[in-house]
Amino acid sequence: MVEDNFRGRPREELAEVLRSLRKAAGLSGERLAVRCAMSQSKISRIERGMTLPSVSEVERILTALDVPGEVCRELVALARRANVDYRSWRAYAQVGLWRKQAELRALAESASMVRQFLPAIPSGLIQTESYAREVMAAVVPGEAARDVERAVRARMESQTALEYESRSFVFLLTEQAVRWRYGSAGLMAAQCEHVAAVAERPDIDIAVIPQSATAECPPLHVFVVYDERLVEIELFSGEIVLREPQEVAYHLNLFDHFLRSALRGDDAVEFLRTVAGEFMREGD
Repeated sequence: MVEDNFRGRPREELAEVLRSLRKAAGLSGERLAVRCAMSQSKISRIERGMTLPSVSEVERILTALDVPGEVCRELVALARRANVDYRSWRAYAQVGLWRKQAELRALAESASMVRQFLPAIPSGLIQTESYAREVMAAVVPGEAARDVERAVRARMESQTALEYESRSFVFLLTEQAVRWRYGSAGLMAAQCEHVAAVAERPDIDIAVIPQSATAECPPLHVFVVYDERLVEIELFSGEIVLREPQEVAYHLNLFDHFLRSALRGDDAVEFLRTVAGEFMREGD
């Protein structure tokens, strides 16, 4: 799972240093918990590397331990590094891109609300099999080799995450993401019809920002927010995972900002079917 796989040395080092500082101060986990207004169980999880503390939580612990200023600054910097992770697509390709699809499925299944901002391409969770195959088969010079068919199968399997009505999804696309050609006119028409059908489900909100909307902020990257706990940002070379509450809150605000300009509900469905019709006529 993403949250487990991204555990790296900064997280482990932070846990070790905080545990050592507490012991050097002669405090029990229970006493430290009282001093920094946390539960003893959370202190224990942080010190064992099971829970990643936010930067503000690290600052509270360091204050409670009366750690000198220079050491505090170094550990706060370490906490910031621990809360930001990067992994390249090349690294995923080496172990199999299909594993990444399995991670995404597990992450979606662990959330009650998933928000996806999609400026250039529909989410893999709402792609048809043919569309996914075209997208995943495209290779830019320098990219690592991949098992396309296995990755496509894993992507289709990941769509079972949409089947639970207790879980909500908001897919926010730009018009460009809907129209950008990744295959034949027939393939694109089928993809648009599929997204329109998904949009009619009660637990799924498909929103489309039309090109006529005023762009007050450039839509730079795909990003996904899982509940209020982490953000994944997709780059050409890989992805960044952010866990710091301030960063998560910023991306939630950014998502809401773009959402206010979008077509939703019946308007979005009508738009998607109109574009599908345009592709169909193109293919005649």
